[in-house]
Amino acid sequence: DAGRQEAEQRRRQRAAAAAGCTETALATPHAVAAIRAAARPLTGGKRDYDALLDLVGDARFVLLGEATHGTHEFYEERARITRRLIEDKGFHAVAVEADWPDAYRVNRYVRGRGADRDAIEALSGFQRFPNWMWRNTDVAAFVEWLRHHNAHAAGPQVGFYGLDLYSLFSSIEEVLRYLDEVDPNAARQARERYACFDHYHEDSQHYGYTASLDMSASCEQGVLEQLKQLQQRAADYMYRDGDEEAFFYAEQNARLVKNAEEYYRTMFRGRVSSWNLRDSHMAETLDALARHLSKDDEPASKIIVWEHNSHIGDARATEMGEMGEWNVGELARKEYDGQTRLIGFSTYDGFVTAASEWDAPAEHKRVRPGMPGSYEELLHATGIPRFLLPLRDGNNRARDAMLERKLERAIGVIYLPRTERHSHYFAAEMARQFDAVIHIDHTSAVQPLDPGGGWHAEEPPETYPTGI
Repeated sequence: DAGRQEAEQRRRQRAAAAAGCTETALATPHAVAAIRAAARPLTGGKRDYDALLDLVGDARFVLLGEATHGTHEFYEERARITRRLIEDKGFHAVAVEADWPDAYRVNRYVRGRGADRDAIEALSGFQRFPNWMWRNTDVAAFVEWLRHHNAHAAGPQVGFYGLDLYSLFSSIEEVLRYLDEVDPNAARQARERYACFDHYHEDSQHYGYTASLDMSASCEQGVLEQLKQLQQRAADYMYRDGDEEAFFYAEQNARLVKNAEEYYRTMFRGRVSSWNLRDSHMAETLDALARHLSKDDEPASKIIVWEHNSHIGDARATEMGEMGEWNVGELARKEYDGQTRLIGFSTYDGFVTAASEWDAPAEHKRVRPGMPGSYEELLHATGIPRFLLPLRDGNNRARDAMLERKLERAIGVIYLPRTERHSHYFAAEMARQFDAVIHIDHTSAVQPLDPGGGWHAEEPPETYPTGI
């Protein structure tokens, strides 16, 4: 037995070295035992998240992550936590990593407004790649629950909002639609300002490329002037229209156009600058939403955020932060000190919905086991299928184990197993990155509402070794 253990240890050391980890980053028995003692198993019962709600306390912002954009269990558990935060803690809104106009259509539906007949129809605004992120069966089920909750709620209704900035052209349309109704003369001026984008045929990246190389005039001045004018006439528009919510929607679209113009203009200058612009916009939108939902005679607004771990885990605890990136989690912690809780998610293996390249069809892909020296391997070693691990307070030994710098996996909308170490892992200190982690050892792929012919053909097992 001792010989086998020594041989296994040597094998793990070689694998960890190949993965770029040191021997000390391996899952030691002491670390595993400490995490196992602190873990709160998740059984599917009603009291599963009592400890998490205790950790939330009076915090106003709870950011719920995901290690992939295409895992059923992550959506399912975020929905369970969100329901409890709404029912037990009185949260006012759900803000997601989605475009503002598309999510606002869902917002109207869950509030009993608009013409959509069901959640699937309300989610039909999500057309651009990767539409499975929000057009899936788990989100549809949650949206129906939220509509039912609002229909029977004694207090304020709970809204559903988008934080992202990819909707440059559809947000322009929404600003013009609003101004056509409240101020036709201002609408004509807005069309003149936004006409700068016309010859790009709704191709945001084409605009960014040509503007960044000074091949065409920048639209920056026009979008700044349009946002400024809209804000200057806020009181007049709300007096004429009598609809504060409609103005807020239009103002956010105008702000998005301004920020998206800058984002696309800088995206060809490097990852760090464009990433920071995007996450700054999402944090700015979250802040605007918090102010909008906070009424003078009511308690401060409380908002739940659904985004990828890479956006909601504090960037300062990761190698990306060391490279100069920041994210929503870091910015929220700074802006709302002590009022923010960051909850990460993790999985060891299973299946995921993802593409093989940008704008490609969704596939049903197999997720490889977590790499040696990774947090995924460490959490898997506990032998607990599903659990919550508090990191903010509680077991110091478990927190110490999760402070050790290790690899952490992040799968976005594209999953490339054959270059997994390079494409999907980064170094982090998870106990600084999150206030708690939810680990689900084996996970399944989220079910798209529009799966396409290839999604149902489950990816076959890989044959090892796969080569160099």
